Amino acid sequence: MSRPIAVLRPEPGNRITAAAIEGRGRTAIRLPLFATRPLDWTLPDAAAFDALILTSANAVRLAGDGLAALRGLPVHAVGEATASAARRAHLDVVAVGEAGAAPLVEQAAAAGVRCALHLAGRERTLEAGGIVAAVVPVYASEALPVSATEIAALAGSVALIQSARAGARLAELVADPGAMRLAAISEAAAAAAGSGWRVTAIAPRPDTEAVIDTAIALAD
Repeated sequence: MSRPIAVLRPEPGNRITAAAIEGRGRTAIRLPLFATRPLDWTLPDAAAFDALILTSANAVRLAGDGLAALRGLPVHAVGEATASAARRAHLDVVAVGEAGAAPLVEQAAAAGVRCALHLAGRERTLEAGGIVAAVVPVYASEALPVSATEIAALAGSVALIQSARAGARLAELVADPGAMRLAAISEAAAAAAGSGWRVTAIAPRPDTEAVIDTAIALAD
């Protein structure tokens, strides 16, 4: 028996990920735990920075018109999904990290970056310091109401944990974690979900395709 796979990320990524799962002949449970929205933000002087750090495709999608002024900055992105969103926005992606925000910053520093701008979510893990000269929040991710019925329907499923916040919120909502399996996009996401789950597996790369592959392996 193949277990259903629960997709918890916000829209529009939720339906895209669920469709990818269904396209592989699996059952997807669509349950966004958060909704994203753009924030008003002030564009800093692009000339003051030598690189742009992006850790989420949402930062590209929700930054708005101000993003155009940053197209001259080389982009260091976490994961291929973020890199692809940046390329579609006509940004110059020079490096794609495969192990999360902190390793990406180390990689950028090794490449010679000294004064980077990070466009981020209001809720984030990477703060200013070192080569990250400034962090500008351009979107917020806010919790959506989830019913007891919706949580009960997750029993026996494999949940995709695509952020640390999603892992922490799922842990708060689920009374019996032993009834579920987790496929986490990173060690940080898995750690945020805590212990007690029947199985927790971490994807080999921090991207949607890898975490879906991991979930399917757990579902069989």
